[in-house]
Amino acid sequence: MNISTDTPLKAAVVGTGHLGRHHVRILSQRPDIDFLGAYDTNAEQLAAITGEHGVEALPSLESVREADLVVVATPTVAHREVAGDLLAAGCHVMVEKPITTTVAEAEELIALADANDRVLAVGHVEFHNPAVQAALDLAGGVRYMETQRLSPFTARSVDVDVILDLMIHDLQITLAVAGEEPSDIRAVGVNVLTDKVDLCHAWVEFPSGLVANLTASRVSAERIRKLRLFANEGYFSIDYAEQTVQSARLVQSETGADIKPRLVEVESQEPLGAEIDAFVRACRGQKSPMVDGRTGAAALAAAIKVRESVEAR
Repeated sequence: MNISTDTPLKAAVVGTGHLGRHHVRILSQRPDIDFLGAYDTNAEQLAAITGEHGVEALPSLESVREADLVVVATPTVAHREVAGDLLAAGCHVMVEKPITTTVAEAEELIALADANDRVLAVGHVEFHNPAVQAALDLAGGVRYMETQRLSPFTARSVDVDVILDLMIHDLQITLAVAGEEPSDIRAVGVNVLTDKVDLCHAWVEFPSGLVANLTASRVSAERIRKLRLFANEGYFSIDYAEQTVQSARLVQSETGADIKPRLVEVESQEPLGAEIDAFVRACRGQKSPMVDGRTGAAALAAAIKVRESVEAR
């Protein structure tokens, strides 16, 4: 069921942690949203975030069901239960990545969304980065790609390994570039500061011949967010954080072949804001989610295969 573009959408957020608080900020400021409030089982944290943004602290998950659309930003282990409850109640749902802890749980959410004719989107925010979209529009025929996603250690998200915490962003983008399932995944990883994998390197191959080389670390001395695409159309270097795209092409001239560099024009935008905008448009029936439940499930499946490869060594 689509909602008229003239009708403000009632929205809510479940979970007010690191990402949830930003969802509260963005949704509560949108003129096309009637923001009902936020809910969290952590009453102290909920009071702090709702007080900061001047919004309602909802008393229960049941009260969230009154919303047309809900962002679920709880710990991953609660995604299946919370998102499933809201989909069954008739809410459109965007659940933060990873979609769930298992592919089976993800498939259950997809089935619930289909049965209730609801939008199920997954918060792979990096895919909404304008630099990524600008590069993908230009980079036809990608043959090789490499990603680096390195972060200094923090105590955030240590309930999951670095594969589900960080690398899954780049796995989702890799799958979008490939347009097919991997034929082979090999990976190595080590625990450094936690009891889970903190540093991982993965090699992903596809039937088309595309190869992706991915590195993710949450124990780095510096923060790096890079994507490099080697394509038939040239070379593209994307800096996620700076939202820049540099390209280089081989150009034939009378004196021979020259490399022609170019800085691609990118219209800067907060990726989370773009992600929420895409979700709202999907709820209004204006377009499909850029990352729907099936896309999120495919990224999770690839991440699990990376983990299994690490554990097999």
